[in-house]
Amino acid sequence: MNRRNFFKLTGTFSGGVLLLPDFLYSFATQENLSAGDSCLVFIQLNGGNDGLNTFVPYQDDLYYHYRPNIALSKNEVLNVGGGMAFHPSLKSFAAIQQQGHLSVIQNVGYPEPDHSHFRSQEIWQTASDANKHLTEGWLGRFLDAHYKEHHPTAAINADSIDNLALRGIEPNTLTVTYRNDLKSKSEEKSIKLSDNPQLDFVRKIAGSIAGGSDAIQTALKKAAPSDVAYPKTELARNMEWIAKLVKGGLNSKVYYTSLNGFDTHHAQLEGQASKLAVVNDAVFAFYNDLKHAKKLDEVTLVIFSEFGRRVADNGKGTDHGTAAPMFVIGGKNKGKILGSNPNLKDLDNGDLRYETDFRSVYASLLKDKFSFDPSQIGIKNPALKGLF
Repeated sequence: MNRRNFFKLTGTFSGGVLLLPDFLYSFATQENLSAGDSCLVFIQLNGGNDGLNTFVPYQDDLYYHYRPNIALSKNEVLNVGGGMAFHPSLKSFAAIQQQGHLSVIQNVGYPEPDHSHFRSQEIWQTASDANKHLTEGWLGRFLDAHYKEHHPTAAINADSIDNLALRGIEPNTLTVTYRNDLKSKSEEKSIKLSDNPQLDFVRKIAGSIAGGSDAIQTALKKAAPSDVAYPKTELARNMEWIAKLVKGGLNSKVYYTSLNGFDTHHAQLEGQASKLAVVNDAVFAFYNDLKHAKKLDEVTLVIFSEFGRRVADNGKGTDHGTAAPMFVIGGKNKGKILGSNPNLKDLDNGDLRYETDFRSVYASLLKDKFSFDPSQIGIKNPALKGLF
């Protein structure tokens, strides 16, 4: 078994119990948490969310021309000015934007876009060019460079599967599921290195997992109670748990979660409205929770999808497209709408042309939130101006 597959097996909590053979717990150790308060939280909308019906160019006649079956009427969208409006399911997004805490980055994509879910997700998660394949994720590379040595809770992935974006050389990420009954069997013993690199890696993983579990438990106990009522959805439970870890002082640099169901080839009006409502309600609870705890300035929430949809509808929905908006909440962002409105007069074979490379957004996150040079991890795009 290679190192990566071993970590994938042992680095995931399932059913509240660590998936780690008992004999390895004797190597467990608690690691010190890093200093610093800023962190990034990501919500990945899997399936390719339709950006044009999320942040709507409702005053553009071509929008209605291309989408006779699924266009949202001017009477139902939530106007934010400049010819753009939010989907009616995103009432709280509109409220957060009015309070100056939400930025919208329009027309985000990359050159030579790929319409495959898997490949486009891989490009976003590794920050690679469309014609290159990388084995480490952009956040995994950042954590490797930031910590120098492995850190058990540098990143927390609240999901049922590992995320490529967080994969690095060192085991700096824990993927956690069924968080209400998280248990640990750690024993505080030092890790003794040997002449066997593979055994040393196993020992490091053991310490990482058990020590990470202890750190999570400690943060959950320290978190101040919240007066905010979270919805009864999986995404909201993930966001509530992340908020507890932030308030409890876990000091992870990255938190990540995702929501499926945005591949709306059929029944888009009903399907997207339902999914966006889930996002809206979970995010608003998270926003209010952090705001009340005076943590909103420290936490930057980023919401994105691997691509948008085609400009023209297919009669019942939309097919795979290219550019789409990204949303950034908190972290002292400037609360602006960045970029031009979607240009429906100048399409690329029926798709929107991207205006902002997603790696420029990544560069801004790393530079402005962590004072980190993104070129150290291969991101050479200039940082997006005006976000923070």
